[in-house]
Formats: sequence, structure tokens, C-alpha cells
Amino acid sequence: MNKKTAITFATCALVIAVFVIAVVIYRPSELGKTPSGSPIAGGELLEVRNPLTGVRLEVPLAELPQVTAVMVENSADAWPLVGLDQAFLVIEAPVEGMIPRFELFFAPDAVVPKIGPVRSARPYYIDWAAQFGALYAHVGGSPEALNKLKTANVYNFDQFFNGDYFYRNTATRNAPHNVYTTLTDLLDAEVNVLEMPEPSYTFWQFKDGAASGQAHSLTIDWTVGGAYDMAWEYDATLNIYLRQQGGTARLLEDGADIVANNVVVMESDMVVLDDKGRRSIRTIGTGAALIAQDGRIIAATWSKENETAPLLFIDDAGQEMKINAGKTWIEVVPSLGQVTWSGE
Repeated sequence: MNKKTAITFATCALVIAVFVIAVVIYRPSELGKTPSGSPIAGGELLEVRNPLTGVRLEVPLAELPQVTAVMVENSADAWPLVGLDQAFLVIEAPVEGMIPRFELFFAPDAVVPKIGPVRSARPYYIDWAAQFGALYAHVGGSPEALNKLKTANVYNFDQFFNGDYFYRNTATRNAPHNVYTTLTDLLDAEVNVLEMPEPSYTFWQFKDGAASGQAHSLTIDWTVGGAYDMAWEYDATLNIYLRQQGGTARLLEDGADIVANNVVVMESDMVVLDDKGRRSIRTIGTGAALIAQDGRIIAATWSKENETAPLLFIDDAGQEMKINAGKTWIEVVPSLGQVTWSGE
């Protein structure tokens, strides 16, 4: 190969390499949408985010992540708890006696060697899991919940019928506060027991968190005694919220803190159904909400069109609010009058 031919060959190779890089970074509009739902504009650099957490990615995910939802109790007999700090989304709502219970949502890449204590299903938690077509792990449930699970857009994974994927700690815990599982076990079930189809859902729009210069912390009076009252203390340095319950942040078995990048308080209608105190909580429609984000408290409206539609938050201008990338906690209460906040 003479010198002129070598130069020509090298030039062609460089042009091809530049073209390949451009195809990866700049996608033409006819390619549609990424799995995260971000529209692709021809010739514009694409912002790629994880569709569950909003964390920035270098390249889009090949497919939507499968979501796993687990019911975990919050009664005093269940403390300390485990696994809450690894969920990308937690929804906390009351069950009998207004005692709160958690629904934990996990991404498949989370590392969660222990989750629990796992407790029973309620209909409203099923509606929140249905937007993801999630595997829904629980130990039995109310009659209304068990009936709803027959047709809901979730994959019913009841410990009563799938005991190999759960275990009981009988050494230090009494029933019914002693059932645990792991995310590895539940993911194994999704592949080998249920053979779940490729996920299909839409979720939130995300943004990067940026401290506003305000520093409002949030307190919720849970109305069943100080043990369940909670506070979300804002850390302006890290732009996160630290959860406290009953005056302490030490709710977890390993002593880890529970932190969130967004805290949402939703007001919804609640009706007691029977003498056991089981209740109905409205999950469809709209209602008032407060969002703690970047040190600010923002008035908003929650909206969910149907069981499989995403739970969205709308601002005063009628636009969907963007959620900070990271972890989100949603507190569901009968009245926003239970909420107070303080700070600069």
C-alpha cells in the first residue's frame, strides 16, 4: 500500500467512525421513543434516564425494568423493619386502626438481601402496583383484596401458595410479624414461576434535584399516637429528606437511614368498611397533594385516570410536575390538615 492509498484509507475509516458515533448519540426522530419515554428529536442530543428512578444513563435501557412490589407492615410489633431504604418508591397508607403499612417498589438491579416483615394485601395497594404490572408479594389479604387480585393488572404472589420464596424467622419474631423474603427470591420467581411478559408502562417525568435555598421540613400527625407520627427533615447540604418516626430515624434493622429525594403527601377519601377496621381508600380520580422537593413545599394535585394509569402530580398551571431523580416516598392521609412544615 503506497502512502497516498494509506492516507485515503485512514481518512475513510475516520469518517465511518465519526458517523457511527453520531448515530449512537444523535438519533433520528423516526426511531420513536426510548424505553424511558423521552421523545427523540432529530439532530438533538438525547437526555436518557432510568425510567424508574430518573437517574441519568449513558445509553437507553434495552427494555423497561420489571417492577416488584412487596407489602411490609409498620406496626410496633414488627419493628425493626428491613428493606425500606432500597426501594425506589414507597407508598405508605393506613390499614386497620389507622396504623400505616408500606408498599415497597423495587427495581430489578436493587440489592435487597432481606425484606419484611411481609404482610397482607389491601385493594388500594393493588391499584398502585397495577400501573407497573408488578409482581405483588404479600401474605394473604382482606376478602376485598383477594377478590381484586383475580383480575388486577398485577402478578399475584401470595406467600400462602408460594412458600418456597419466603421464610419465617421463628427464633426472634412471633407470627404474623415474622415473614420475610429477598429480592433475589422474588426475581427468581418472576422468571421460573410466572414467566412474566415484557413490562409495559409509563411513569414520571424526571429532573435533577437542585436546592432552592429554602429549607422546609415536613411533619405528619398520623392520629394514632406519637409512635407513628413522622417527620421528613430536610438536609440542604445533600438536598435530601431524612425520615423520622416517633422521634427517631432508627426504624431499620441495620440502623441505616431512610432518605428520599421527593416526599409527596396525598389527601384521599377513606371509609371504614367493617368492624375489623378495614378501610377503602380512593385511588382513582384526583385530589389535593403537597410535594416536598428541593427544600420547598409545593401545592399540587394528584391524578390517576384508572387502575393501570400512572399516578401523576399536576402543578397549578395544569402541567405534570417533574420528580427529582432518586427515591420517592408517598404518604396517603385523609386530610392535609395533618401536615405541618417549618423552615426558612
